[in-house]
Amino acid sequence: MAAASPASVRKQIAQGKADPVYLIVGDDDEEMARLAGEFTALLEDALRAFNSERLYAGEKGVTPAAVVQAARVLPMMSDRRLVVVLRAEKMLKPKRRGKRDAEAGGDAAGADVPTDLDVLDEYVRNPVPETTLVLVATDVDRTRKVFKALQKHATIVECWGLKCSARDPRKIQGWELQKIAGEAAALATNLAKDSGYSLDRAGAALLARRAGTNIGTLRGDIGRLLLYAGGNKTITVQDVQEVVSGETLQDDWALTEAIIAGDCRTALRQLGLAMESGGIPYMILGQISYCVREKLVLKDPRRVPAGVETLFRTDLALKSSGGDPRVLLERCIVELCGG
Repeated sequence: MAAASPASVRKQIAQGKADPVYLIVGDDDEEMARLAGEFTALLEDALRAFNSERLYAGEKGVTPAAVVQAARVLPMMSDRRLVVVLRAEKMLKPKRRGKRDAEAGGDAAGADVPTDLDVLDEYVRNPVPETTLVLVATDVDRTRKVFKALQKHATIVECWGLKCSARDPRKIQGWELQKIAGEAAALATNLAKDSGYSLDRAGAALLARRAGTNIGTLRGDIGRLLLYAGGNKTITVQDVQEVVSGETLQDDWALTEAIIAGDCRTALRQLGLAMESGGIPYMILGQISYCVREKLVLKDPRRVPAGVETLFRTDLALKSSGGDPRVLLERCIVELCGG
């Protein structure tokens, strides 16, 4: 199938139409998350909880085979089922085997690792018509057989925030930097304008220099800047300097560190900062889940069973629109901190 733009996919959703398989790939996490979330509009409100499933690749039990199994479940009292797989790069760009493993297995260097990726490849070629499968990935291994199947049979939507010839910032050509900086400054100006603010040229240039090629940094800084500006609709370079200086930047891991320490007050404050700067609820929950699985289990394993139960309930509530996302996350944090 031909590649599609986010706008064309949104038009499909508005018309109640959808292809069987989508691959959303890029580095603009906010745009990808927003687009993936909009697919729920394809489902009837009353039956959404029964016909949608959100999986996180890399979590225990979430394998390509598990994704295919979820996609093959028929919808309940509806004509459509939705399966969204987040962090799909863990499946679509897995680690390759070392030379010794390749020789032992008889595979040439660079050949596919024999995993159940073949199951996903087969499904992409013959999907269930009643299911819409959405794979959201920051990157894919374009040499693998499953990507060839996606190219041919799936709709691929690219969401690269600041486009350049090399995805690795270390390989960007010098002549491109000025072009990328111009794009970043223009995007910053437009995002501010969309929110009803005027951003001066020097301020936009400063935001662009700080972001470099990282669209996530740019969006985060603009979110904090708009919050800082408040009722002042004209944003100057002095305002930008106040917000993006090293002393005022938000620590992305302060939230999870506070949860591990049982510091509920700090954790809630950090959640507020994250939400007000444009944080995506399910991505914040994913970060908290990682904290419980990888860090809390080492510091205080007695808190882990109750923590896992809390995360499960919060995830289910977010998926089924069981309340305001911020309130759900706040309740989750209070419980994880022992409140």
